[in-house]
Amino acid sequence: MRAPKTVASAEALGRVRLSRSFFMRDFLHSEIANVHGIPNLPDDPDLAIAAGTRLCEELLEPLQATFGRIAIRSAYRSVALNAYGNAHGYNCASTARNHARHIWDRRDARGMGAMACIVLPSLVDRMQSGTNPSSLWQAMAWWIHDHLPYSELQFFPKLIAFNIGWHEFPKRRITSFVQPRGLLTKPGMDNHKGDHSCQYPGFPDLVVPVAT
Repeated sequence: MRAPKTVASAEALGRVRLSRSFFMRDFLHSEIANVHGIPNLPDDPDLAIAAGTRLCEELLEPLQATFGRIAIRSAYRSVALNAYGNAHGYNCASTARNHARHIWDRRDARGMGAMACIVLPSLVDRMQSGTNPSSLWQAMAWWIHDHLPYSELQFFPKLIAFNIGWHEFPKRRITSFVQPRGLLTKPGMDNHKGDHSCQYPGFPDLVVPVAT
């Protein structure tokens, strides 16, 4: 597929189905793009589709099947959009650092990847019912660590939103801006291996989504 240059070609890209529940259009919304008029469309749609498909099939679909509806906060970013966001204080990492993360249509030095920032309404419900955010984000992190082939997780204070990334060579690294801030685990740390089910009591068992 060629890079979209017309409304028709952008619509065609948006109709591409990445998995049972998700279409490419779900991942193209951006407040920065809307306010500043910067197109948020890939230069290499085929690579973006390939990476996004793995993100959806291997991470987002199992999460949604297990925890209920996923709300997507920020996902794909074009190179131009990410560069503008980074330069103007919109919480975008550098363009080089976001290759194979939010910039799905660029490989990094290790290969192909994709990332989305998501909110789980069911997790928000737990927080609003009184669960401490500090324990909640860690419970969610350890559940994902034990059940899904993620590459990176990064948690944020608002709505317990988190970046979840897929990569063909996963880092298996978890960090947070929610207290306790910083690094939770990465390969080589004493807490990385083994079963962590004691960290997420009452969380559901993994539901394997029905294939399309």
